[in-house]
Amino acid sequence: MALSYKSRRRLSLLILLVGLPVYIIAAISIIGWLDRPSILVELFIYIGLGVLWAVPLKAVFKGIGQADPNAPQEED
Repeated sequence: MALSYKSRRRLSLLILLVGLPVYIIAAISIIGWLDRPSILVELFIYIGLGVLWAVPLKAVFKGIGQADPNAPQEED
Protein backbone atom coordinates (compact mmCIF):
# COMPACT_ATOMS: atom_id res chain seq x y z
CA MET A 1 0.00 0.00 0.00
CA ALA A 2 1.50 3.30 -1.10
CA LEU A 3 1.34 6.31 1.19
CA SER A 4 -0.62 9.33 0.04
CA TYR A 5 1.10 12.68 -0.42
CA LYS A 6 -0.42 14.05 2.77
CA SER A 7 0.64 11.08 4.90
CA ARG A 8 4.17 11.12 3.42
CA ARG A 9 4.40 14.82 4.23
CA ARG A 10 3.32 14.26 7.84
CA LEU A 11 5.60 11.25 8.23
CA SER A 12 8.58 13.18 6.85
CA LEU A 13 7.92 16.01 9.30
CA LEU A 14 7.76 13.52 12.18
CA ILE A 15 10.99 11.89 11.04
CA LEU A 16 12.80 15.22 10.78
CA LEU A 17 11.54 16.64 14.08
CA VAL A 18 11.72 13.52 16.26
CA GLY A 19 13.59 10.72 14.52
CA LEU A 20 16.60 12.65 13.24
CA PRO A 21 17.54 14.20 16.63
CA VAL A 22 17.24 10.76 18.25
CA TYR A 23 19.44 9.32 15.50
CA ILE A 24 22.02 12.09 15.99
CA ILE A 25 22.16 11.46 19.74
CA ALA A 26 22.58 7.73 19.10
CA ALA A 27 25.38 8.36 16.58
CA ILE A 28 27.23 10.64 18.99
CA SER A 29 26.80 8.07 21.77
CA ILE A 30 28.25 5.32 19.56
CA ILE A 31 31.29 7.49 18.80
CA GLY A 32 31.61 8.26 22.50
CA TRP A 33 31.78 4.54 23.35
CA LEU A 34 34.70 4.06 20.96
CA ASP A 35 38.19 4.63 22.33
CA ARG A 36 38.61 8.04 20.61
CA PRO A 37 39.46 7.10 17.02
CA SER A 38 41.55 9.40 14.87
CA ILE A 39 39.91 12.47 13.38
CA LEU A 40 39.84 10.94 9.90
CA VAL A 41 38.17 7.71 11.07
CA GLU A 42 35.68 9.71 13.12
CA LEU A 43 34.88 11.88 10.09
CA PHE A 44 34.22 8.84 7.91
CA ILE A 45 31.99 7.32 10.60
CA TYR A 46 29.92 10.53 10.82
CA ILE A 47 29.66 10.77 7.02
CA GLY A 48 28.62 7.11 6.80
CA LEU A 49 26.01 7.49 9.53
CA GLY A 50 24.81 10.74 7.93
CA VAL A 51 24.12 8.99 4.64
CA LEU A 52 22.86 5.78 6.24
CA TRP A 53 19.74 7.32 7.80
CA ALA A 54 18.53 8.81 4.51
CA VAL A 55 18.82 5.74 2.28
CA PRO A 56 15.88 3.73 3.67
CA LEU A 57 13.72 6.87 3.98
CA LYS A 58 14.27 8.06 0.41
CA ALA A 59 10.77 6.99 -0.66
CA VAL A 60 9.16 9.02 2.14
CA PHE A 61 10.99 12.24 1.26
CA LYS A 62 10.71 11.96 -2.53
CA GLY A 63 8.57 14.77 -3.97
CA ILE A 64 7.63 16.34 -0.63
CA GLY A 65 8.89 19.81 -1.61
CA GLN A 66 6.58 19.97 -4.62
CA ALA A 67 2.90 20.79 -4.84
CA ASP A 68 0.32 18.13 -4.00
CA PRO A 69 -0.23 16.11 -7.18
CA ASN A 70 -3.75 15.14 -6.05
CA ALA A 71 -4.94 18.70 -5.35
CA PRO A 72 -7.23 20.35 -7.89
CA GLN A 73 -5.27 22.69 -10.15
CA GLU A 74 -6.10 26.36 -10.10
CA GLU A 75 -6.64 28.16 -13.39
CA ASP A 76 -5.70 31.79 -13.82
